[in-house]
Amino acid sequence: MSNRFLTYLEHEHQRLERAVADEYRKLLPDTVKLARLKKTKLAIKDQISAWRTDLGTLAAH
Repeated sequence: MSNRFLTYLEHEHQRLERAVADEYRKLLPDTVKLARLKKTKLAIKDQISAWRTDLGTLAAH
């Protein structure tokens, strides 16, 4: 397991968070784009959680 990949996922999650915020600031936000961004952001969050769990399990052994 690589901490570099976890760092990448965290940066990607932050980027998606900014993209969602930027879209909401538009006069007419694209709801389809927002849904796609939120879905991707949630998937990244789930991956981060899984990686942290795996890293914690490895550290305990």
